[in-house]
Amino acid sequence: MAVSIEDIKKLRTMTGAGLSDCKNALNEAEGNLEAAIELIRKRGQAIAAKRSDREAGEGCVLAKVDGNFGAICALKCETDFVAKNADFVALATKIINAAVAARCTTKEEVAALPLEDATVAELITRQSGVTGEKMELDGYQVVTGESIAAYDHQNAHSLCTLVAFNMPVADPTVGKNIAMQVASASPAGVNSASIPQETIDAELRVAVEKTREEQIQRAVVNAIKKAGFNPAHFDSEDHMESNQAKGWITAEDVAKVKEIIATESEKAAANIKDAMIQNIAQGRLKKFFKEVCLVEQEYIWDKALTVEAYLNSVEKGLTVTDFKRFTLRAE
Repeated sequence: MAVSIEDIKKLRTMTGAGLSDCKNALNEAEGNLEAAIELIRKRGQAIAAKRSDREAGEGCVLAKVDGNFGAICALKCETDFVAKNADFVALATKIINAAVAARCTTKEEVAALPLEDATVAELITRQSGVTGEKMELDGYQVVTGESIAAYDHQNAHSLCTLVAFNMPVADPTVGKNIAMQVASASPAGVNSASIPQETIDAELRVAVEKTREEQIQRAVVNAIKKAGFNPAHFDSEDHMESNQAKGWITAEDVAKVKEIIATESEKAAANIKDAMIQNIAQGRLKKFFKEVCLVEQEYIWDKALTVEAYLNSVEKGLTVTDFKRFTLRAE
């Protein structure tokens, strides 16, 4: 049977599906609107299942704050073309608005939320049928605090941050600046206490080993110089071979220096004081904390200050209690 353009437009408004998809569904359903809606939904489910193993690397990341609650939510898809589509961004906006209003704390809670005439998960599947791309809810994160700032980097919906503070922040610029700091510097934790102990232990092991290797290498270099050779000519097997071929050093030189390297390495390793190694390694660990802990980082707007010092200059005792950061891009 022939279907009217009015019915096709009505079905398109209700489902968001393309005109041809709406026309085909109405024809198959013999003009029954409810049956046509069900056919479009099933088509969406089929497409979602078919493309389940595809990579959803694009999408729309949004951040929203409501009082003392903030959330970041990412709705992902396969292509940048779909990610920038107005209907896709509108769906992502509806999802985060509903999630924040319901104070959802997990991605599973968001997926199960009733929205319009379905759940969020069902709407995403339906939209997948419209675009023909895999779509998935990802990256749902929340913070709570006395004051919360949100930042959408360049308003591009690909990198968002949230920062929670321990007290109200009157000037919104302060919160935005710290949220931009999180976006730019990508800290691993608020402070050293928030860094997992296994991460700290691993970093310290690396620092100890690196320090030990440097002390041994320093002793070797000094011994090579003392023997009258240029250490740069002997810093690797490839260099020794190359420099020998150029006539800069002889095979006898190589043999002598290799003997020096073996002897001095063994001697230096035996004489290194563990207390000195630990002291230097602890210094390296402090440097690590300054790089990865938000409040210890250099403040991006004034390198003479740490983030902690800047916040204290705004109001004594003001600090960050939590932050979240989500990006679609590999870093």
